[in-house]
Amino acid sequence: MPAAWLKVGQAQRMDFTECYRDTVSSVAAAARSGCRERVRKLIHRGCSVDSRDNRGWNALHEAAAAGSKECVREILSAAADSSRGCRAYVDSLTHEGESACYLAAQRGHLAVIRLLLKAHANINQPTNDLSCPLYAAVDGGHKEIVELLVSKGAEVNGTHTASCWTCLHQAVYKGHSDIVRILVTVCHLEALDDHKITPLFVAAQYGQQDCLKILVDAGASVNAQAADLATPLMIASQEGHEGCVDVLLDHRANPNLACSRDWPQLPIHAAAEFGHSGILKRLIAVTDRVCDRGDGMVSPLYAAVRTQSKSVKLLLREGYSPDAQDCTHILGLRSPLSFALCLTSDEPYSESVRLLVAAGASLSEEDWTYALATDKTDLLQLVLQHRWIPRPENSSRTLSVPSPLRSTALKLQELRELVCVALSQVHFAACWLPLLLKAGLEPSLLLQPNVVEAADSGVLNYLLGFVNWSILSTPLKHILDRRLEEKTWAPCPNFECVPCLSHLCRLQVRAVLGSDVLMRTDVVQQLPVPSPLHGYLQFANIQQASYAHSPPPPVSDRIEGYRSTHKHRHVL
Repeated sequence: MPAAWLKVGQAQRMDFTECYRDTVSSVAAAARSGCRERVRKLIHRGCSVDSRDNRGWNALHEAAAAGSKECVREILSAAADSSRGCRAYVDSLTHEGESACYLAAQRGHLAVIRLLLKAHANINQPTNDLSCPLYAAVDGGHKEIVELLVSKGAEVNGTHTASCWTCLHQAVYKGHSDIVRILVTVCHLEALDDHKITPLFVAAQYGQQDCLKILVDAGASVNAQAADLATPLMIASQEGHEGCVDVLLDHRANPNLACSRDWPQLPIHAAAEFGHSGILKRLIAVTDRVCDRGDGMVSPLYAAVRTQSKSVKLLLREGYSPDAQDCTHILGLRSPLSFALCLTSDEPYSESVRLLVAAGASLSEEDWTYALATDKTDLLQLVLQHRWIPRPENSSRTLSVPSPLRSTALKLQELRELVCVALSQVHFAACWLPLLLKAGLEPSLLLQPNVVEAADSGVLNYLLGFVNWSILSTPLKHILDRRLEEKTWAPCPNFECVPCLSHLCRLQVRAVLGSDVLMRTDVVQQLPVPSPLHGYLQFANIQQASYAHSPPPPVSDRIEGYRSTHKHRHVL
């Protein structure tokens, strides 16, 4: 590059950290340093006090920002003798619209403010960003300046900044309780910003408990709703400000006021979703329980299962129903359990799922799909740990069953949907079939044509081992004969014979006791038979099939596949 070009490039560079004589006057530079004598000498030499730098600052701006009362006095005196006049000069603005009064208020220079007010400075002069001297003093926490400006008649209810905040909003936001105590005596307590948020709402949102108390004591409304219907109690519950929640509830904040236009959201939902246990406990005690099961309402369990298992645990312990209400038309969610399973991702189940199942949550067809349409059995084992498979409803048996067995049994509808899903998920039968049969499921419920047709050879043998294979229905026998000819089924050798007497006897024992009692209780230990037969009576000798297939598709694909192919079967 030619040397001449380098010189030109260097000449075009501008260093804004330096002060240039043609943009910053000598008087302004002296005022910035607070040197009164030099300011006086320069003025006597005829130097202008109104020369401006590239920010639009003159000597008065520099002196006010520096807090140099003496320099301000000298400059104002010089301006009074000029043709422009002191009144016009004292309100001169920088390029940002800042007056000397604003700069002094922003930096807390009380003495300078007094001088400027004596010179008739405009106390309400707005800046380009809609601030003003009072707002600047409030923002900086300069209590004495706030008191002075208020006493001199500063506008206290004006809106500032793009959010339309008042000085009271800003004082509360910053937590300047001494200033809030001054402003509540002169400001409009229910002033609204652009989202219709009051100063009290701001206090609740940012946890400014002292300011909140001052506002409440001054008469501010504790139930004022923002544009989106959020209340101070809801926002404090969401943000976890327990002290603010206590103050609001102690002053009659309404915990049952709907806080959303989309669905009946209450403060308890916010506390549950964000896991604020202390707040949640307080709200449980005062929130109407209609939100738990009421039509058109939403249980806080829906909010809790999203991320907070500790909230789920607390709500269940306090008596909230694990089934809640069907919110399909409100949130697109059928139950808290369905929602929790949907959020489980690749894990077998979450802590929220465990808590809901343990609390007796009802299972739908889609819920059973999460448990059966996979090679993982963790979720199914969890369900069977807490729920019993009951005997058929039309059973004529009257055998007394222990009360815990009856109280935790699956409902007939749940059992029907379990079997429907099982019949549609024969591909994974090697995983779930042993668990269901050992849990007491009546094997005849699964002896359907599609199972006999599609089941792997080992799965089919395992299922047939729980029944009297010699008295199968004619259609099922035809399917078995065809599979035998096609060599898609390798039956156990004993299937070619009539079942032995011992097998028929254990089938009769199960018929008398019931599959659920025989397989899930210790009743077999009480039978008058040799102990080596206990395992035999519970079908322990039947060899399980092994699962050796490709990994299952994602949960969402399994659910969608079940929805698109499932046809309801009347199995019970």
